[in-house]
Amino acid sequence: MSAVEYVLGDLRQAIDSGVIQVGERLPSEAALAARYSVSRTVVREVLRSCEALGLTVTRTGKGTFVVAERALKLVFDGFSSAHLMEARPHIEVPAAGLAAVRRTEQHVEEWQNLIEAMEVETDDRVWVGLDSSFHLAIAEASGNPVFINVLATIRTALASQSGMLNAGGRRAASNREHRSIAAALARGSAVEAEDAMRFHLDQVKEAVTHSLDDGG
Repeated sequence: MSAVEYVLGDLRQAIDSGVIQVGERLPSEAALAARYSVSRTVVREVLRSCEALGLTVTRTGKGTFVVAERALKLVFDGFSSAHLMEARPHIEVPAAGLAAVRRTEQHVEEWQNLIEAMEVETDDRVWVGLDSSFHLAIAEASGNPVFINVLATIRTALASQSGMLNAGGRRAASNREHRSIAAALARGSAVEAEDAMRFHLDQVKEAVTHSLDDGG
């Protein structure tokens, strides 16, 4: 269990059980970092996840306040998780199919390098950046500027969502799914690449749903 996962789970449990009540202000970043013996970077990631879940709201100059006992929503960079999940299969599945047909050796090498980097990376934020780069690289290999522009536009939202799910322990599964996608792409099989991407997005959707239902 990562530090982010542990702190997020503990805070969600405290909020859900009423130990931290709606309307209450959370301790400062420094206080939370000291309480859990983690860095302030970890605390910031946890607070971003709490806000994305609709549990808290951060008010500039005043602090972070609890606004709900249970997760109500997921919003990343202005896009709700529901909208992201609704749109992504229509973008990334066909993009993967085209990338399988149009990929070059350079593309294959880039995907492999990204996967190998993700599998050994220990820093959560660096891993999330590699994750979003992998998905964008597939769109770029498709050769379709519409897919490329859409993925570039929502890249920050996808990275934020990935960060939250990564805190929930999905990294190992994501690595396996990414490797399956890359293998299908390397084989040049549009059908297999589309199926692998579709499966990955289905698993992401399931994890997002679980995040909303899970009280910690």
